[in-house]
Amino acid sequence: MLNQNEAARRLSPQRLAARHIPAGAEQRPAGTPATPAIRRYVIMKVADIKRAACVGGGVIGSSWAIQFAMRGLAVTLYDINDEQLKRSEAQMHKSLDALEQFNAITPERRGEIVAAIRLTTSMEEAVADAQFIQESGPERLEIKQSILAQVEACAAADALYASSTSGLLISDIAAKAAHPERCVGAHPYNPPHLIPLVELTSGDKTDPALLRLAYDFYQSIGKEAVLLRRECPGFIANRLQLALYREVQDLVMRGVCSVEDADKALVYGPGLRWAIFGHNMIMQLGNPGGLTGMVNMLGNSGDRWLADMASWTHQPDNWAEVAQPGVDEEMKHFPDHIGHTNEACAAYRDQMLIELLKLHKKL
Repeated sequence: MLNQNEAARRLSPQRLAARHIPAGAEQRPAGTPATPAIRRYVIMKVADIKRAACVGGGVIGSSWAIQFAMRGLAVTLYDINDEQLKRSEAQMHKSLDALEQFNAITPERRGEIVAAIRLTTSMEEAVADAQFIQESGPERLEIKQSILAQVEACAAADALYASSTSGLLISDIAAKAAHPERCVGAHPYNPPHLIPLVELTSGDKTDPALLRLAYDFYQSIGKEAVLLRRECPGFIANRLQLALYREVQDLVMRGVCSVEDADKALVYGPGLRWAIFGHNMIMQLGNPGGLTGMVNMLGNSGDRWLADMASWTHQPDNWAEVAQPGVDEEMKHFPDHIGHTNEACAAYRDQMLIELLKLHKKL
């Protein structure tokens, strides 16, 4: 089992004092914006990151802990009380069960991952030695600001702070921070230990060199990082997903198709391609003239489709009432090897994700 608080190492007075002493100034690379104007800390290298702290457990935080541990980092997972930690521990073991069941890890490797993760209810113990801190607290601005303040009171001067926020702007989260230059947004796709995507955002005071460090770090642990050039609500993937879902909703609400057929059209059509390449690359491969040829071929037809597509900006109030019976009926029609309950379908989803990741050589 995972080590608990009693196994956590005490902080020496020397280490407590050293945490807050800034390192010597470093010259910024040519072309890098001066944020801050005089950098009074050394930018770490990816190889310097040996310890990660996961602040906040739950589904996301526990999944991050597995990801970090799988890639050889020593991990400390913090949550506010023992009950929350027990839930996170159970979630981790559930995730590891799936990885082991589908031969993504061996029992021996599982033991190594478990041994690399320490649980604690002490923020100080969690972050004091960490070079990289991944926050996965509730998606409320005031809570995330409070967590950041607690972390800054305990963390090392050169630690990098990444928020798993799914939609809040890192500029807002770090608005009251003592060191906003060390804060980045790092939105994972759930679950982080399986889905490679992480969306990186910088705040108005984020040091560009630290944003680059975050990018390189995530790449080094098997993630596929994408960088937003400016802050944008919902980031990239959620906006793409919601744009598609709006069209699904509109087609169903207009009586064009059923909920089940909308899902089938995605799963057995473009979804198969999207599991291999992004849509721009799909366009590139769809015509001898590449993407340019495909755009020219679509021509006025694409314009007519767009003119008929949904453009509303408010979720239909009765969508759940319409969609839930359709989803329930869809689940009844699944073959037995997929299952007919949420639990069975979730297990099938995870199995397929693991197999896809193996094909992508990500596991």
